[in-house]
Amino acid sequence: MTKSSEGQDNGFDTSFEFYNETFNLTIDSSIIIGKQDSLSEAYIRSSYQRVNNGRYESIIDALTAYKTKHQLNDWLYYQLIRKTAQAISPKKDNYVRYTFYKWFLMGKSGYDARLTIADRRIIFYVYNDEDISDIPFLIYKGKKYMCLNRHDYAFADLNKIPPIGMISIPEAKEAFSYKVTRMPDFSPSDYREKELQFSYEHKTYHFNIKLNSDVETLFANYPVVDFESYFNIPLSKETYGSLIPLLKKNVSGMKQKKGIDYLMRFTRYAFLYEDDSENFGKEKRLSPEETLFADHSDCDDRAALFFYLVKEIYNLPMIALLYPTHITMAVQFDKPVGSPIIYNGKTYSVCEPTPQKENLNIGQISTNLKGITYKVVYAYEPSSRK
Repeated sequence: MTKSSEGQDNGFDTSFEFYNETFNLTIDSSIIIGKQDSLSEAYIRSSYQRVNNGRYESIIDALTAYKTKHQLNDWLYYQLIRKTAQAISPKKDNYVRYTFYKWFLMGKSGYDARLTIADRRIIFYVYNDEDISDIPFLIYKGKKYMCLNRHDYAFADLNKIPPIGMISIPEAKEAFSYKVTRMPDFSPSDYREKELQFSYEHKTYHFNIKLNSDVETLFANYPVVDFESYFNIPLSKETYGSLIPLLKKNVSGMKQKKGIDYLMRFTRYAFLYEDDSENFGKEKRLSPEETLFADHSDCDDRAALFFYLVKEIYNLPMIALLYPTHITMAVQFDKPVGSPIIYNGKTYSVCEPTPQKENLNIGQISTNLKGITYKVVYAYEPSSRK
């Protein structure tokens, strides 16, 4: 919830909840811009001159201090920027002005953010040098810029809209990263419990996992990132504490391969399967926590969850095998099991975390994948064993 006082023309104080804290800001009248008569480059540049000459520094100081204190990755910091822009100029009241403030705050935070106008729309780009596959982008002066507001133009093919100029902030040079390596400290009171159960060797295991719907919001517009970035998205503290210790306890009396088999079957059978095209209408990779939250998930989601569980509990070397219509995992044991996978001179055993027609054991691959060419899209080698 956002709270404001005083009229916007005169400046105002505002506050909003950002995860587990209240964020307080004073918006000086010198940085408040008027409503545009029409969307134009002249309007953007004149608005920039006004705000740049105004008293905006305290806002940037508060934002960057929060980022440093809470070790926010860029994607989480951008969510804070969005909330701040919303507090200054609500999106529903004036989308152009809201987008302008997002751009200004990102640029003054150091990110090479750009605005352009295309097909009578304001388009917001940011410099990024990572492998992102489902966001419109353009190459400008040899650098790749990803579209940050593409979700607001659901029915427009922004890849086909030529940009008309790229308005920048001179001192903004940094690249933006989509890597999420640390989750926010959500309020424990915002979690709810979800019951999961699955059977393993004639015994039923029950789980009460703590989940927070803010995780879904955090990743609502998150793009399809490279597999290394995707597989290394962690669980939040409360969710981790409600699941990982219990899984460790459940496998504590098992030999390593049996414990991996347990995790493989947990990932395979504790959740309902549905392809992304049916579930979301497009490719959508769920983080491990989103998979725990979701009613349905597919092979990408289960591969990421299985990887995370094995990494946290056993920390073994793993590779991800991408087929034309499927992805699966393989784990390196002291002695391989079944039909081995050889990669870079090392031997791995397939561990299928997604339901198949056959009841596959470790080292077995689905019949319909035998002989099909695959690509290793991520290889994990522990820096140290836990």
